[in-house]
Amino acid sequence: MSGGNGPLLAQPLRPPSAGRIAAYLGLFVLGAVVGAAGALVQPAWFPGGLLLALAAEAGLCLGAARALRSRAAAAAAGGGWTLAVILLTTSRPEGDFLFAASGGSYLFLLGGIALAVICATLSPGGQPGGGSARLGK
Repeated sequence: MSGGNGPLLAQPLRPPSAGRIAAYLGLFVLGAVVGAAGALVQPAWFPGGLLLALAAEAGLCLGAARALRSRAAAAAAGGGWTLAVILLTTSRPEGDFLFAASGGSYLFLLGGIALAVICATLSPGGQPGGGSARLGK
C-alpha cells in the first residue's frame, strides 16, 4: 500500500490529537486507581483477591487497547498501574506499610508488571489506514 507521497512507512509521524492525549491521560489515571484498589484487595482474600486484582489490570489494559485500537493505550493504563503500585510499596516514617513481605505481594507486584508488558506487547494494534491487508501488498 503506497500513498501518493511514497511508501506508508516513510510518511512523517503526526502528533496525536487532543482527544487521544486526553484518553491516554484518563487511562493512566484509571490504571493508577486499579493498581491502588488491587493493592488493597489482593491481601484481603488470598488467593482470590490476587487473581481478581491481576484480572482487573489485564482487563483494563486489553480493553484500553481494543477501545482505542492502539498498543499505546494498553501501555498508558499499565504505566499508571505500575507507578501507583511502586509508590505504594514505600513505607512511611511512622513505620506503616501497605505490602507485607509475603509471596502474594511479590506475585502481585511482579505479576502485574509482567501482565502490563504482555498486554501492551501482544494486544492487537490497528493498521495504519484501517485496512486489514498486510502493509507490503
